[in-house]
Amino acid sequence: MTPPAGARGSSTEEWQPVCRVAELEVERGATALVHGQALAIFRTPDDRVYALGNHDPFSKTSVIARGIVGTRGGVPFVASPMHKHAFDLRSGRCLDDDHVSIPVYDVRIVEGVVLVGHRRVETGWV
Repeated sequence: MTPPAGARGSSTEEWQPVCRVAELEVERGATALVHGQALAIFRTPDDRVYALGNHDPFSKTSVIARGIVGTRGGVPFVASPMHKHAFDLRSGRCLDDDHVSIPVYDVRIVEGVVLVGHRRVETGWV
């Protein structure tokens, strides 16, 4: 898939087209292989799209995309289907254990296409 015109200026290697936003079911995960990593992609009811690593650090399995999406105290999260640990969709931080997180990837929507960038580096918490 060729990146949409709005993605010009960023190399194809940086922003990988994944799918159209309309193809993502609301509050259901989808998986994608991006930059050699298995990702879980989520669309929330407000049409925001998030990309996280698909690997659950507690169960050591690739199941995050099959998790349950919700909100806790205004924080959008996905709960792993294995042990129900909740991960913030914005930061990847586990809401149940501050010492654990999963990778988060930058997302852009250009002309209705979801583009995923590289892993985001979070700062400000341990």
